[in-house]
Amino acid sequence: MDWKNQVVLVTGGTGSFGKKFTRILLDEYQPKKVIIFSRDELKQHEMQVGGYNDPRLRYFIGDIRDRERLVRAMHGVDIVVHAAALKQVPACEYNPMEAIKTNIMGTANVLEAALDAGVKKVLTVSTDKAVSPANLYGATKLAAEKLTIQSNAYAGGSATRFSCVRYGNVVGSRGSIVPLFLKQRGSGKVTVTDDRMTRFWLSLEQGVRFVITCIEQMEGGEVFIPKIPSTKVVDLAKAIAPDAVIEIIGIRPGEKLHEMLISEDEARHTIELDKMYVVQPAEATWFGYSWQDKGKPLNEGTYYSSDNNSEWLDIEGIKKYIAPFEELFAQGKLEG
Repeated sequence: MDWKNQVVLVTGGTGSFGKKFTRILLDEYQPKKVIIFSRDELKQHEMQVGGYNDPRLRYFIGDIRDRERLVRAMHGVDIVVHAAALKQVPACEYNPMEAIKTNIMGTANVLEAALDAGVKKVLTVSTDKAVSPANLYGATKLAAEKLTIQSNAYAGGSATRFSCVRYGNVVGSRGSIVPLFLKQRGSGKVTVTDDRMTRFWLSLEQGVRFVITCIEQMEGGEVFIPKIPSTKVVDLAKAIAPDAVIEIIGIRPGEKLHEMLISEDEARHTIELDKMYVVQPAEATWFGYSWQDKGKPLNEGTYYSSDNNSEWLDIEGIKKYIAPFEELFAQGKLEG
């Protein structure tokens, strides 16, 4: 795929993912234009003065709840990466209708606007919490996935194609546990909700590069899932604060012991490749089934969760992931 003539729009473009995606795309892929679509004027200003002032960049103030604004923003756009979401689990639990308006209705607006604007490809960024969800955030992302994949049926004979990427915790992203542990370290005590807890783990750059790869390969209807390592949350605490006391405070509402990236039911129509899995649409009269010839189907009863993973990060492996954030924390630049 040649990116040089592509106009790319990123919803939630001022977030951790959006900024990294924009930087890598501009530096390495030379797109024609990148449009940052987000609702926070301060974050857009900070992004611009913080080095994101490339002449190929455009900044659109807008909320994905506003369909008309999305239609205007998508005029002439080739590719949409939909990363805007309310993602803090406690905030979504406390403000359920706000989570539904943004994560579900907002996603529907993105998809419909893209279809009306004749966008070629739309990739929705999802999360492991969408699989067998235990909280409202996960439930809204599950709905966002379903809306995205089924939008291929609406596309009909048009050129627009819709797919999803689903992955685990991103090291050091806003609201993640890494900044929390780094701050708690100074007190000599870090808090872990349950000492059995495991999570999937990947770096922000890994996530961005995976999304770019999926955009290049997507045909429409797929959910792409990277093969990524698991880590024990207790080991993460030990890697960040080896001398601190670990206090077990009890699992929070909506929190799981282990996260899942592929459920047993999804495994029946999932194809395994060298570096990723592709969940094909469960039922489709359109497309999305050519992956069967590129990999091997999963065995009956298979599921992919953070506690049954074949790849694990030990404490030394975790330290390599968190090293850049140690440096940012020391400089007072780590975003919480």
